[in-house]
Amino acid sequence: MTAPAGPPPIQKVTRFAPSPTGLLHLGHAYAAHYAAHAAGTGGRFLLRLEDIDRGRCRTEFEAALLDDLAWLGLRWEQPVRRQSEHFPDYERGLRGLRDRGLVYPCFCTRAEVQREMAAAAGAPHQTGPDGPIYPGTCRHLTMTERQTRMATGTPFAWRLDMAAARAATGVLTWHDARAGDITATPEIFGDVVIARKDIPTSYHLACTWDDALQGVTTVTRGTDLFQATHIHRLLQALLDLPAPDYDHHPLILGPDGRKFSKRDKAPTLRALREAGHTPDDVIAMANIS
Repeated sequence: MTAPAGPPPIQKVTRFAPSPTGLLHLGHAYAAHYAAHAAGTGGRFLLRLEDIDRGRCRTEFEAALLDDLAWLGLRWEQPVRRQSEHFPDYERGLRGLRDRGLVYPCFCTRAEVQREMAAAAGAPHQTGPDGPIYPGTCRHLTMTERQTRMATGTPFAWRLDMAAARAATGVLTWHDARAGDITATPEIFGDVVIARKDIPTSYHLACTWDDALQGVTTVTRGTDLFQATHIHRLLQALLDLPAPDYDHHPLILGPDGRKFSKRDKAPTLRALREAGHTPDDVIAMANIS
């Protein structure tokens, strides 16, 4: 008798999701190759451009990014998803959170937040994926105060009411290929921004929404984004989205022991190409196996 066939293997779907705010460097080469290889034989590798910050993203950086990745020998599914073309998607997610009373408008400027934190002498100033933890100033405004400020055109962001969000979800976990099963503790990061003043979304909301929409099964990214996963797991639960597996890989470090970054003018792939290096040279430099 022939044994019954088991369920078909789940097709792995991975993605590389850079922001076109500068030229790619060795750290990007490592992350892109890591994601592509993680898809495995028969898997799907996606490229997504996280270009919601229209003030910093440039079409020339996007073109260079696509050219550099192709030069490295990477191939990805078409079409490439550009987040700037899908703001209505993220607005639907935000509306769902707003309708449930899980977000509130925040009118604080960065300077006002800094002044309030400085005034809280002796209080521990924790930091999260987005910097210092917001003290919750606008959470305490009355509905009338909020409506008045909104009606007069005062700019505002939408922040997640973390206490209300946690009450709505209970215990949450996620799995990381290196760290194992993790209990999500997004509350330690306070009321994070879900939609910015100048953009109807945030990295957290757009990234979480797109991973679900695109069917990503394994999110590969650097350990510098490990903290953000606590917030993304919460958003998945609030928006009734599936929770993928995660693989937070080590970062490529420069001679000074710091991670490669655009801000620190890390050697770009374009500069390495112009200096005569081959794709194999770059793969060796980035320690890609």
